[in-house]
Amino acid sequence: MIYLVLCLGLMILLAGGKFLVDGASSLALKFGLSQGLIGLTIVAFGTSAPELLVSINAALDGKSDISIGNVIGSNIANISLVLGISAILFPIKINSNILKAEYLVVLISSIIFYFFSFNGFVSRMEGSVLLVLMVMINTYFFLNVDKANIDEIDRDELILPLATWKSILLLLAGIFGLYYGADLFVESAVGIATVFGVSERIIGITVIAVGTSLPEMATSIIAAINKKTDIAIGNILGSNIMNILAIIGTTALISPIGVSDLFLQQDFLWMLGLTIVLFPILRSGQEVSRVEGIFLFVAYITYIIFII
Repeated sequence: MIYLVLCLGLMILLAGGKFLVDGASSLALKFGLSQGLIGLTIVAFGTSAPELLVSINAALDGKSDISIGNVIGSNIANISLVLGISAILFPIKINSNILKAEYLVVLISSIIFYFFSFNGFVSRMEGSVLLVLMVMINTYFFLNVDKANIDEIDRDELILPLATWKSILLLLAGIFGLYYGADLFVESAVGIATVFGVSERIIGITVIAVGTSLPEMATSIIAAINKKTDIAIGNILGSNIMNILAIIGTTALISPIGVSDLFLQQDFLWMLGLTIVLFPILRSGQEVSRVEGIFLFVAYITYIIFII
């Protein structure tokens, strides 16, 4: 029965990803916002909702390893697994603005997260700082990221415009599907993993992290297949920003999060290392190629083998 729930959760996730991309793309077209901006903010926030719920519940239950592991593991999975698989299916086109703003924010927020965790816990004050940074950064994105010139965009790469209420309905249906699909998946996956006596850290950084990253994966893969690659890369980078600033910030504000030495000695270094490696990949050309996608995918498999 638990395996059936696992499959059902995955199916709901995929459907939710499709609805979310369609609704967000339609809104981008209607209001003249770039697909990258929509992916970076609205879609990223929607796909990060499962991580938020899991981390808060884990922190309140005193399971800080799951809370921290969920975010670090999700960020690692987003950069290597999600981006890697998306690029393998369809090379991801890169907007030069990504290197100027979004990537820089991902790198800086990751370093701040590591710095805050270095003393063994993330305090309420540090959580407040992360939340303030999230508000400031999202305000900056909306005020300064250029709007798309719709007349110059190949309309074949955009879905047909829908009525505003239909777009919003699709967006909400997508978030709802991603939220409950991830919840079903994670609950059943943790149940299966627990049977084998796996530690909370490993469960959090692998099973739960990948489970809560499935919304990003579903959304990014569907966006890549539909050639809406601005949404794909924007969603991945935006989700990593949200994971640190919004999720760790909110969770720490509610209940300070303990950080074990293993996270500092291993997992944080992998997260920072992959974030740094992403820079030359984004600068290497006009797209994240299939070869680079394979490299990222292999890097994730190597990481999993290393920690297990």
